[in-house]
Formats: sequence, structure tokens, C-alpha cells
Amino acid sequence: MNEFSLDISDIEKRMSGAIASLKNDFLSLRTGRASSSMIEPVVVEVYGSKLPLNQCATVTVPESRVLSVNVWDVNNVNMVEKAIINSGLGLTPQTEGNFIRLIIPELNEERRKELAKLAATYAENAKIAIRNVRKDGMDKIKKFRSEGMSEDESQVWSDEIQALTDKMTLSIESLQKEKQSEIVKF
Repeated sequence: MNEFSLDISDIEKRMSGAIASLKNDFLSLRTGRASSSMIEPVVVEVYGSKLPLNQCATVTVPESRVLSVNVWDVNNVNMVEKAIINSGLGLTPQTEGNFIRLIIPELNEERRKELAKLAATYAENAKIAIRNVRKDGMDKIKKFRSEGMSEDESQVWSDEIQALTDKMTLSIESLQKEKQSEIVKF
């Protein structure tokens, strides 16, 4: 007589999406060598909407500490520059026509701390996303409770969502520690 159904696999999928997004964000926190993935999270406001940088420019790595951004439309160069500056990556664009050069600075102690702090911010954002998914699940349980779900059944669902939340949060904390130690020891 189970008339209430909660899709735990959907909740898990959404929480896993937050972790996948975090891993993607961490790709931008490379240490030492230049990598085009460093600026993948950069979003540019062009044509009245926000686009990932790779949808309005080509990024290449001509040297070990240099990124080259070839902006397809010269009218968007200023917007791309602005997005890179505001990204929090600590990169200063050098523009020549529709080419933007980004020299990856040597990592000094201060820059390592900035990157570790940015990693913590990315991790916190992922935790917030996980908590929002948890809240959606708990709200659905409350709704089912008001529609006649038993207290025992709602407790089982709540415990399952909480266990999933705890597991995902631990995974985020583990990824964060790993990334921060990579940044600091490099």
C-alpha cells in the first residue's frame, strides 16, 4: 500500500551533478603549467546571453606558461577580457586585436593561498547545491506527510536522503583537501 514514491536515484543524480561541476571547477585551478581547462569556467556575456568562453573563442597553449585566446568576433574582445578579469583566476589579459594572451604567473605563497581559498569557495558552492537538493527531497517528504504518509515511512525516506547528503558532502571535502594539498605542495 505504498502510494507515495520518492525518486532517490534522481536526488542522487542531482547531487552527483554538483560533484561533477566541482571537479570541473577544480580543473581551472591548475598549478604551474598552462592548460586550456584553466579558463573553462569563464562565462562571457555576449549577444545578450551568457556563454562559456569556448563558445565565443578558441583557447590554445602556445607555451608552458601562456594561454592564447582567439576571440572569434572582434566586437566581443572587451567582454572576454572583462570575464577573464572577473573570474577570480588572477590572470591579466594582454590584448592584440582579437587575440588575448594570458601569462600564467609563477605561483608564490600568496597566489597559492588565493587558489586554495578559491578551491574552498568552489567546494562550498557544491555543498550548497547538495543541501538545496536535500531540501527539495525533504520538502517532498513533508508534502507526502501532509497527504497521509506514515511517520515511519517519512523517517525512512528522510534518513536515506540524509545519508546520501552526508556521503556527498564527505566526497566534496575529500576532493577539496586533495586539491588544496596539490596547490600548496606544487
